[in-house]
Amino acid sequence: MKSTATKVTVDRKSSVRDREAALFRIYAQVLERQLYAYERRLLGVAEKDFLNEKIGVKRFLKILGHSEVYLSEFYENSSNLKFLELCFKHFMGRAPYDREEMRYYCNVLMRDGVKALITELIDSEEYRKHFGCFTVPHPIEENTYVSPKAYLESDILNQEFHGRRGFIVPTMLWHDLGLECDGGHCALQQPQNMDFSNQANIDRVELFQALRRMQPEDLEEVAAALPPQQRAMLSQVLIKSGR
Repeated sequence: MKSTATKVTVDRKSSVRDREAALFRIYAQVLERQLYAYERRLLGVAEKDFLNEKIGVKRFLKILGHSEVYLSEFYENSSNLKFLELCFKHFMGRAPYDREEMRYYCNVLMRDGVKALITELIDSEEYRKHFGCFTVPHPIEENTYVSPKAYLESDILNQEFHGRRGFIVPTMLWHDLGLECDGGHCALQQPQNMDFSNQANIDRVELFQALRRMQPEDLEEVAAALPPQQRAMLSQVLIKSGR
């Protein structure tokens, strides 16, 4: 997995121009885009403090991750599992390694809330090792990976745009559901475009609501228990709905 992002580091010796460049990279990494005008008003104080050297990269990332701007974009419209995956992408530069890691952080999310989750990631030893206090997070390259799948999932996740494979099922579970989505082309349309007069579409919406509440082990058990015909049907539902 080759990182295409330029490593950006700023400290107290950095110029205002350097800090402006760092802000651009932070938004590209964490929001996957630049701020809209109304969002800049919401983050105006934090931006000013960052440019005036009152706060550093790490502190600004926490403010951004806890903000309405980030949470409305990634948390409010996603399942817990997909949100976890996106937090790893944005703040750690990789996909979750395995279900055990997903399970641990899912418990943090459910027990302590979204802000505690983001704080724990940014305050982690792994984050310190890769980015410290002054470097903007970016896709990372490990010397070794826990499995070939861990390498593949990070490579796919870091190269695809937000929402390309929907907002419910995280990357590592697409394969368990028998879906061929390695190129990131599974999301075709959103549920709100469905014809709700059709009972099949109503059933799909109920399925999405159930998937939102599932834990990693739940989806794993569902995928393993389905007979081939039902697995194929579920795969088609997810593909056609963009979830």
